[in-house]
Amino acid sequence: MSSAPPRIHSTLKCDVAIVGAGMSGLSAARLLFEAGKSVVILEARDRVGGRTLSKALSNGFVVDMGGQWVGPTQQRVVGLIRQLGLQTFKTYQTGASLALIDGAALRYDGILPNLDETSGLDLAQAIEKLEALAASIPLDAPWAHPDAAELDRMTYAEWIDANANTQGARWALKFMAPSVFSVDASELSFLHVVFYFGSCGGVDVLTATEGGGQDSRFVDGMQGLATGLAAALPGGCVLLEEVVDRIVQDQAGVSVRATSIEVHARHVIVALPPTLAGRLRYDPPMPPLRDSLTQRMPMGTAIKMMFRYPTPFWRADELSGMAMTDKEVPQLVYDNSPADGSCGVLLGFTEGIPARSWMQRSPDERRAAGVETLVQLFGAKAAEPLEYVEHSWVSEEFSRGCYAGTMPPGAWCSFGPALRANVGRIHWAGTETATVWNGYVEGAMQAGERAATDVLSALDHRPTP
Repeated sequence: MSSAPPRIHSTLKCDVAIVGAGMSGLSAARLLFEAGKSVVILEARDRVGGRTLSKALSNGFVVDMGGQWVGPTQQRVVGLIRQLGLQTFKTYQTGASLALIDGAALRYDGILPNLDETSGLDLAQAIEKLEALAASIPLDAPWAHPDAAELDRMTYAEWIDANANTQGARWALKFMAPSVFSVDASELSFLHVVFYFGSCGGVDVLTATEGGGQDSRFVDGMQGLATGLAAALPGGCVLLEEVVDRIVQDQAGVSVRATSIEVHARHVIVALPPTLAGRLRYDPPMPPLRDSLTQRMPMGTAIKMMFRYPTPFWRADELSGMAMTDKEVPQLVYDNSPADGSCGVLLGFTEGIPARSWMQRSPDERRAAGVETLVQLFGAKAAEPLEYVEHSWVSEEFSRGCYAGTMPPGAWCSFGPALRANVGRIHWAGTETATVWNGYVEGAMQAGERAATDVLSALDHRPTP
């Protein structure tokens, strides 16, 4: 992943090398360590946590510039919260939500805007179809569904146009694509969409606040999950700012070459998004199916922005702070204030195609466009935020996008079987390989545990005499 030649100064030996100290790599390391195996984790960044990143604003309040929510069905994350003694609080949702459409801010209750009776019924029927299809997908092998080929060659946009008859229902359904996947509905395999919803327990669970994917937030930031996991590992096994360049495997083991160190291990777990895993060099080279897969799982594009105010003033107007807009900056808004309401923070997302354009503009331009939208939503008090911070994940060298890698039409059926299958002594983790809560921290943890279990099985295998 780096064009600069490595500066090898030393070598280490261990049972298992892990590439990536995100939640997937750290979860794998924990299970391996508990099984008595020696582990070395090589992380390119100067921190652990992957696509979780907690940052203190100038007033000391910690916000998450990456993943930030946890829901009650995310059992691994909930268990780790208890184990580490971390504190969470419920996402604020009291009051009405807003939809900014054609310059008019409309109040509504719930997740999606109130539509006219015909559009509302149309939307409900389409979501019912989505839920039924999501429940029918074999999560460990989506390509095995009886209608997989048909579902996979169809885009999500094509399915919407064929199954929603009203403009309002089509708008709401297509809005979910950048909101959930950070790509446009026209770029997504419909099989991937229903697989993804199925992995999270359905459309309602994925999109809901209370009891759903946005149920609670972390008092001191979600990155505390990663720092807590890393702190529990033996000292010196997590090596930061080590950019892996090459993985060599033979009958004896694997050699993982990084910036200043070479690790010799019996097996390696690559806990990176497929597109980044595809940028490593392998000797021998990856099989064609695996290499082709990494070329066909692009990351989404999202810019996450925070606007801090003296108070959460919108609450006095009985507004939840949640808003959907037809603007490009931002498209989606949440109340991201601290639990005690000691200041007001509005969280904005710009995602998908608009994010690709706006990431080429300056932070000042994005701030100005965001403030203009927030004034249209919440009034003149939104005009002067005390602070503005943002993070563009596609600009980060060792992420190159978020929230996760996606499947375009045809990819699942052609290349899906290579997603989790090990290549000799090389095993794959990362949330993209998860069968539950794919794309989320819960999925990252499941994937890490699955990869570690596979490695333990290989390490303990004894040939039959």
